[in-house]
Amino acid sequence: MNEMRDYNARLIAEYRANGGKLSGQLANSQILLLTTTGAKTGQERVTPMGYRMDGDRIVVIAANAGAHQHPDWYFNLLAHPRVTVEVGAERFPARAIIADAAERERLIAANVVPYFPAQQEKTSREIPFVILERATEAGS
Repeated sequence: MNEMRDYNARLIAEYRANGGKLSGQLANSQILLLTTTGAKTGQERVTPMGYRMDGDRIVVIAANAGAHQHPDWYFNLLAHPRVTVEVGAERFPARAIIADAAERERLIAANVVPYFPAQQEKTSREIPFVILERATEAGS
């Protein structure tokens, strides 16, 4: 667990230092930083993750590398759906929305997240799709 935490800390530092540009294997990947509020601790947690666009909406999946439990960040946004998203050098508030069954099926059929099938094959749980919508001035 500490190895992954250290790896993520280095990745986050590189991402922020280079305006969202990464080196090595992740150099051409679509990566964002998602800041959530801990469901139990109330502390901010930053998680690097892959994303795809669906029109002007950002879509991420709670794959957890195909593990049999949802990732911690998913439980955080269930408790606190107001999040902060960093894409490249841009940072903005957003609202996390769990895709309902119909929306999830549409996203799968449209192949919005091409790496989804390989992740879903690794686990018996249904991997949630999460839509990150930019917050409006009115505070949505």
